[in-house]
Amino acid sequence: MSHITPGSSMMTSRTPTGTPTPAHPELPDGRSTRWVDHREARRAELVRIARKTVHHRGPDVSMEEIAAAAGTSKSIVYRYFADKTGLQIAVAEAVVLQIQGALEGVLRVAPTPRDGLRAMVAVYLEMIESSPHVYAFVTRDGSVESGGPLGHFLDSVTALVAAPFARAMAEEHGASDDGTPDERLALQLAEPWAAGAVGFVRGSGEWWMAHRDEPGVPDRQTLTAQVAAWLWAGPVGLLARGRTPAADPTPAPLALPDP
Repeated sequence: MSHITPGSSMMTSRTPTGTPTPAHPELPDGRSTRWVDHREARRAELVRIARKTVHHRGPDVSMEEIAAAAGTSKSIVYRYFADKTGLQIAVAEAVVLQIQGALEGVLRVAPTPRDGLRAMVAVYLEMIESSPHVYAFVTRDGSVESGGPLGHFLDSVTALVAAPFARAMAEEHGASDDGTPDERLALQLAEPWAAGAVGFVRGSGEWWMAHRDEPGVPDRQTLTAQVAAWLWAGPVGLLARGRTPAADPTPAPLALPDP
Protein backbone atom coordinates (compact mmCIF):
# COMPACT_ATOMS: atom_id res chain seq x y z
CA MET A 1 0.00 0.00 0.00
CA SER A 2 1.28 3.45 -0.89
CA HIS A 3 0.36 6.86 0.36
CA ILE A 4 1.51 10.48 0.22
CA THR A 5 3.33 11.48 3.36
CA PRO A 6 1.78 14.66 4.79
CA GLY A 7 3.66 17.74 3.79
CA SER A 8 5.55 15.93 1.02
CA SER A 9 4.93 15.09 -2.61
CA MET A 10 7.12 11.96 -2.48
CA MET A 11 5.37 8.65 -2.91
CA THR A 12 6.30 6.15 -0.18
CA SER A 13 5.52 2.56 0.70
CA ARG A 14 5.56 0.73 4.01
CA THR A 15 7.80 -2.11 5.05
CA PRO A 16 6.34 -5.09 6.92
CA THR A 17 7.11 -3.24 10.16
CA GLY A 18 5.23 -0.19 9.00
CA THR A 19 8.31 1.99 8.45
CA PRO A 20 7.81 4.25 5.44
CA THR A 21 10.53 4.02 2.77
CA PRO A 22 11.07 6.22 -0.30
CA ALA A 23 9.70 4.85 -3.54
CA HIS A 24 12.99 5.69 -5.30
CA PRO A 25 15.77 5.22 -2.73
CA GLU A 26 18.40 4.94 -5.46
CA LEU A 27 18.03 8.57 -6.55
CA PRO A 28 20.96 10.70 -5.31
CA ASP A 29 20.33 13.67 -3.09
CA GLY A 30 20.49 16.82 -5.19
CA ARG A 31 22.32 18.80 -2.55
CA SER A 32 24.97 16.09 -2.23
CA THR A 33 25.54 16.05 -5.99
CA ARG A 34 25.82 19.82 -6.11
CA TRP A 35 28.35 19.75 -3.26
CA VAL A 36 30.49 17.15 -5.04
CA ASP A 37 30.40 19.21 -8.23
CA HIS A 38 31.31 22.35 -6.30
CA ARG A 39 34.19 20.61 -4.54
CA GLU A 40 35.60 19.24 -7.80
CA ALA A 41 35.33 22.64 -9.46
CA ARG A 42 37.03 24.36 -6.54
CA ARG A 43 39.80 21.75 -6.49
CA ALA A 44 40.40 22.22 -10.22
CA GLU A 45 40.55 25.99 -9.71
CA LEU A 46 43.13 25.59 -6.94
CA VAL A 47 45.24 23.37 -9.22
CA ARG A 48 45.07 26.01 -11.96
CA ILE A 49 46.08 28.77 -9.54
CA ALA A 50 48.88 26.65 -8.07
CA ARG A 51 50.27 25.92 -11.52
CA LYS A 52 50.15 29.61 -12.49
CA THR A 53 51.79 30.65 -9.21
CA VAL A 54 54.58 28.09 -9.60
CA HIS A 55 55.10 29.16 -13.22
CA HIS A 56 55.73 32.78 -12.18
CA ARG A 57 57.37 32.38 -8.77
CA GLY A 58 59.31 29.15 -9.04
CA PRO A 59 59.12 25.55 -7.78
CA ASP A 60 59.95 26.54 -4.19
CA VAL A 61 56.70 28.45 -3.77
CA SER A 62 55.05 27.78 -0.40
CA MET A 63 51.54 26.61 0.33
CA GLU A 64 50.95 30.00 1.99
CA GLU A 65 51.81 31.77 -1.26
CA ILE A 66 49.54 29.49 -3.27
CA ALA A 67 46.70 30.02 -0.79
CA ALA A 68 47.20 33.80 -0.95
CA ALA A 69 47.09 33.71 -4.75
CA ALA A 70 43.80 31.83 -4.48
CA GLY A 71 42.42 34.39 -2.05
CA THR A 72 42.06 31.87 0.75
CA SER A 73 43.99 30.37 3.65
CA LYS A 74 46.37 27.43 3.80
CA SER A 75 43.93 25.52 6.00
CA ILE A 76 41.29 25.76 3.26
CA VAL A 77 43.75 24.48 0.65
CA TYR A 78 44.46 21.48 2.89
CA ARG A 79 40.77 20.58 2.74
CA TYR A 80 41.32 19.68 -0.90
CA PHE A 81 44.87 18.30 -0.75
CA ALA A 82 46.23 16.28 2.16
CA ASP A 83 49.67 17.89 1.85
CA LYS A 84 51.97 19.60 -0.64
CA THR A 85 52.77 16.26 -2.26
CA GLY A 86 49.07 15.82 -3.00
CA LEU A 87 49.02 19.22 -4.68
CA GLN A 88 52.16 18.36 -6.68
CA ILE A 89 50.50 15.17 -7.95
CA ALA A 90 47.34 17.08 -8.88
CA VAL A 91 49.37 19.64 -10.84
CA ALA A 92 51.30 16.77 -12.48
CA GLU A 93 47.99 15.22 -13.60
CA ALA A 94 47.01 18.53 -15.21
CA VAL A 95 50.36 18.71 -17.00
CA VAL A 96 50.00 15.12 -18.22
CA LEU A 97 46.55 15.90 -19.63
CA GLN A 98 48.07 18.79 -21.56
CA ILE A 99 50.87 16.57 -22.85
CA GLN A 100 48.33 13.93 -23.83
CA GLY A 101 46.40 16.43 -25.93
CA ALA A 102 49.58 17.59 -27.65
CA LEU A 103 50.79 14.04 -28.27
CA GLU A 104 47.50 12.92 -29.73
CA GLY A 105 47.54 15.93 -32.02
CA VAL A 106 51.03 15.33 -33.42
CA LEU A 107 50.56 11.57 -33.74
CA ARG A 108 47.43 12.04 -35.83
CA VAL A 109 49.41 13.88 -38.49
CA ALA A 110 52.75 12.02 -38.26
CA PRO A 111 53.14 10.08 -41.54
CA THR A 112 55.57 7.46 -40.14
CA PRO A 113 56.51 5.99 -36.74
CA ARG A 114 59.86 7.79 -36.97
CA ASP A 115 58.11 11.12 -37.49
CA GLY A 116 55.84 10.29 -34.57
CA LEU A 117 58.83 9.59 -32.36
CA ARG A 118 60.45 12.89 -33.27
CA ALA A 119 57.18 14.73 -32.63
CA MET A 120 56.87 13.17 -29.17
CA VAL A 121 60.42 14.20 -28.25
CA ALA A 122 59.58 17.71 -29.44
CA VAL A 123 56.44 17.86 -27.28
CA TYR A 124 58.35 16.83 -24.15
CA LEU A 125 61.21 19.28 -24.70
CA GLU A 126 58.83 22.11 -25.56
CA MET A 127 56.93 21.45 -22.35
CA ILE A 128 59.96 21.66 -20.08
CA GLU A 129 61.30 24.74 -21.88
CA SER A 130 57.99 26.63 -21.83
CA SER A 131 57.47 26.16 -18.09
CA PRO A 132 60.64 24.93 -16.37
CA HIS A 133 59.35 25.93 -12.93
CA VAL A 134 56.21 23.81 -13.25
CA TYR A 135 58.25 20.90 -14.60
CA ALA A 136 60.60 21.12 -11.60
CA PHE A 137 57.62 21.36 -9.24
CA VAL A 138 56.02 18.13 -10.45
CA THR A 139 59.22 16.09 -10.80
CA ARG A 140 61.15 17.02 -7.66
CA ASP A 141 61.11 15.27 -4.27
CA GLY A 142 61.01 11.51 -3.89
CA SER A 143 62.31 8.62 -5.94
CA VAL A 144 60.64 7.09 -8.96
CA GLU A 145 59.57 4.10 -6.84
CA SER A 146 58.07 6.14 -3.99
CA GLY A 147 54.76 6.85 -5.66
CA GLY A 148 55.44 10.56 -5.19
CA PRO A 149 55.12 13.31 -7.79
CA LEU A 150 58.08 12.18 -9.91
CA GLY A 151 57.02 8.53 -10.13
CA HIS A 152 53.42 9.51 -10.80
CA PHE A 153 54.43 11.91 -13.56
CA LEU A 154 56.84 9.50 -15.27
CA ASP A 155 54.39 6.57 -15.07
CA SER A 156 51.70 8.66 -16.74
CA VAL A 157 53.97 9.94 -19.50
CA THR A 158 55.32 6.41 -20.10
CA ALA A 159 51.78 5.11 -20.58
CA LEU A 160 51.06 7.93 -23.05
CA VAL A 161 54.18 7.19 -25.07
CA ALA A 162 53.77 3.40 -25.04
CA ALA A 163 50.16 3.33 -26.25
CA PRO A 164 50.62 4.68 -29.80
CA PHE A 165 53.68 2.51 -30.47
CA ALA A 166 51.90 -0.58 -29.22
CA ARG A 167 49.02 0.21 -31.59
CA ALA A 168 51.38 0.93 -34.47
CA MET A 169 53.22 -2.35 -34.02
CA ALA A 170 49.95 -4.26 -33.71
CA GLU A 171 48.70 -2.75 -36.96
CA GLU A 172 52.02 -3.34 -38.75
CA HIS A 173 52.25 -6.99 -37.75
CA GLY A 174 48.54 -7.74 -37.56
CA ALA A 175 49.45 -9.00 -34.09
CA SER A 176 46.87 -10.62 -31.85
CA ASP A 177 46.72 -12.96 -28.91
CA ASP A 178 47.42 -15.86 -31.27
CA GLY A 179 50.16 -14.05 -33.24
CA THR A 180 53.69 -15.32 -33.70
CA PRO A 181 56.12 -15.19 -30.76
CA ASP A 182 57.99 -12.31 -32.42
CA GLU A 183 54.78 -10.32 -32.85
CA ARG A 184 53.71 -10.88 -29.24
CA LEU A 185 57.17 -9.95 -28.01
CA ALA A 186 57.09 -6.70 -29.98
CA LEU A 187 53.85 -5.70 -28.26
CA GLN A 188 55.10 -6.73 -24.82
CA LEU A 189 58.22 -4.61 -25.26
CA ALA A 190 56.31 -1.41 -26.06
CA GLU A 191 55.91 -0.33 -22.44
CA PRO A 192 59.45 -1.08 -21.20
CA TRP A 193 60.76 0.65 -24.31
CA ALA A 194 58.57 3.66 -23.53
CA ALA A 195 59.88 3.78 -19.95
CA GLY A 196 63.45 3.77 -21.23
CA ALA A 197 62.67 6.34 -23.92
CA VAL A 198 61.01 8.70 -21.45
CA GLY A 199 63.98 8.36 -19.11
CA PHE A 200 66.38 9.05 -21.96
CA VAL A 201 64.45 12.11 -23.15
CA ARG A 202 64.04 13.33 -19.58
CA GLY A 203 67.77 13.04 -18.87
CA SER A 204 68.73 14.73 -22.14
CA GLY A 205 66.18 17.47 -21.62
CA GLU A 206 67.19 18.22 -18.05
CA TRP A 207 70.86 18.34 -19.04
CA TRP A 208 69.98 20.73 -21.85
CA MET A 209 67.94 22.97 -19.54
CA ALA A 210 70.92 23.24 -17.19
CA HIS A 211 73.44 24.00 -19.96
CA ARG A 212 71.48 25.60 -22.79
CA ASP A 213 73.03 29.05 -22.30
CA GLU A 214 76.57 27.72 -22.57
CA PRO A 215 78.58 28.03 -25.81
CA GLY A 216 78.28 25.10 -28.16
CA VAL A 217 75.13 23.62 -26.62
CA PRO A 218 72.57 22.77 -29.34
CA ASP A 219 69.25 24.55 -29.55
CA ARG A 220 66.02 22.71 -28.80
CA GLN A 221 65.25 21.83 -32.42
CA THR A 222 68.70 20.34 -32.94
CA LEU A 223 68.52 18.37 -29.70
CA THR A 224 65.05 17.11 -30.64
CA ALA A 225 66.31 15.75 -33.95
CA GLN A 226 69.38 14.14 -32.41
CA VAL A 227 67.58 12.49 -29.48
CA ALA A 228 64.95 11.11 -31.85
CA ALA A 229 67.69 9.75 -34.12
CA TRP A 230 69.44 8.07 -31.20
CA LEU A 231 66.20 6.45 -30.05
CA TRP A 232 65.32 5.35 -33.57
CA ALA A 233 68.73 3.74 -34.04
CA GLY A 234 68.12 1.74 -30.87
CA PRO A 235 65.20 -0.30 -29.55
CA VAL A 236 62.35 1.61 -31.16
CA GLY A 237 63.79 1.28 -34.65
CA LEU A 238 64.42 -2.39 -33.98
CA LEU A 239 60.81 -2.96 -32.93
CA ALA A 240 59.35 -0.88 -35.73
CA ARG A 241 61.24 -2.98 -38.27
CA GLY A 242 59.71 -6.12 -36.85
CA ARG A 243 62.94 -7.49 -35.38
CA THR A 244 63.77 -8.77 -31.92
CA PRO A 245 67.05 -8.65 -29.99
CA ALA A 246 67.45 -12.39 -30.51
CA ALA A 247 67.31 -11.96 -34.28
CA ASP A 248 70.56 -9.99 -34.40
CA PRO A 249 72.92 -10.87 -31.55
CA THR A 250 75.80 -8.82 -32.98
CA PRO A 251 75.96 -5.37 -31.36
CA ALA A 252 75.72 -2.48 -33.78
CA PRO A 253 78.82 -0.29 -34.10
CA LEU A 254 78.86 2.77 -31.86
CA ALA A 255 78.17 5.62 -34.25
CA LEU A 256 75.99 8.71 -34.09
CA PRO A 257 73.39 8.50 -36.85
CA ASP A 258 72.44 11.55 -38.86
CA PRO A 259 69.31 13.29 -37.53
